[in-house]
Amino acid sequence: MTTPSAGPPDPTPTDLMVMISDERRRAADLIDALTPEQLGVPSLCGAWTVRQVAAHLVAPFAARRRWFLPLLLRSRFNLHDANARLAGMVARRPAGEISALLRENAETPFRAPRVGFFGQLTDLQVHGQDIRRPLGLTHDLRPDRLRASLDFLVHRRAIGSFVRRGHTDGLRFEATDLGWASGEGRVVRGAAEAVMLALTGRSIVLAELSGDGVPILGDRLAR
Repeated sequence: MTTPSAGPPDPTPTDLMVMISDERRRAADLIDALTPEQLGVPSLCGAWTVRQVAAHLVAPFAARRRWFLPLLLRSRFNLHDANARLAGMVARRPAGEISALLRENAETPFRAPRVGFFGQLTDLQVHGQDIRRPLGLTHDLRPDRLRASLDFLVHRRAIGSFVRRGHTDGLRFEATDLGWASGEGRVVRGAAEAVMLALTGRSIVLAELSGDGVPILGDRLAR
């Protein structure tokens, strides 16, 4: 992909940790506000429920290190599968404990391998919407945080973890509310939040996007 359109300077690691800390606290507030019925609703993230998505957000702080190697072995070193198993274990805890762990660790630095702080910020924003959208809840995402996540998602570091290989080939993505664009080819345009979710494989936002690249993107998401 081509370099994203010029915007504000890239956030520093300190800037990113401020953003991450605030998003963790907002996620904790969200979890506290949900009913048991809402926690059981299917999320936008694969087969996970809202509760399991919430558990995933706090898993790095809730899990003991000695748990992870056996999980990784059982998952045949598939990191996504191991993370799913870990989220399932953490999801057995009370919702109040999950939200409390998020608050307690709001300012704890956690650099996931390869994706770093940008990955953490993007994980929080995407999974926050995985929870809110099925429940019909609104949330004002911050423009500077959306831009940081969009820049990350079109970078090679995101390929294979957040963005499937080949997913963005031959497409130009445009976030109309941010004046942001990246890529060359058929156009996929829409609000930054919808573009972020489209880049991470959420087909539910296709109806909110326009451009001659949307049918191509839809075919790829359906595979």
